[in-house]
Amino acid sequence: MTTKADGLAELLALKGADLGHTGWIDVTQERVNTFADATDDHQWIHVDPAKAADGPFGGTIAHGYLTLALLIPLFNELLEIGGVSMSVNYGLNKVRFPAPVPVGAKIRLGGVVADVTEVKGDGVEMTMDFTVETDRGGKPACVAQAVYRHYA
Repeated sequence: MTTKADGLAELLALKGADLGHTGWIDVTQERVNTFADATDDHQWIHVDPAKAADGPFGGTIAHGYLTLALLIPLFNELLEIGGVSMSVNYGLNKVRFPAPVPVGAKIRLGGVVADVTEVKGDGVEMTMDFTVETDRGGKPACVAQAVYRHYA
């Protein structure tokens, strides 16, 4: 279920809120190959299924940065923000990739609003604690603390 916030006051009120989890999305070889083309990262563990089958993961895996890039569309499923003129990625405080994402797995995002504070320019800074998990269980695929700014 998507949480909705309209305006800065409602964003401030979300401090500490657990936004739950998104639905699952497929991590396909096509998605991985497209990311490899966009970033010029064609390492065999990502794009060569035959060679990767004999590699350390038993098959191809998604790029860590692909998993990280998917935070944005997944986050939009967790929180719908209205009543602002602009939202920007402000940065990342911490990112780790504890486990690989095998091609063919599904991933989903969990998010908690760690902090929301007012910033100059009639805005708020929102710090999110994110966890990306796979349908394969075990350790998370990505744990990240992302920072966003939203302006009235």
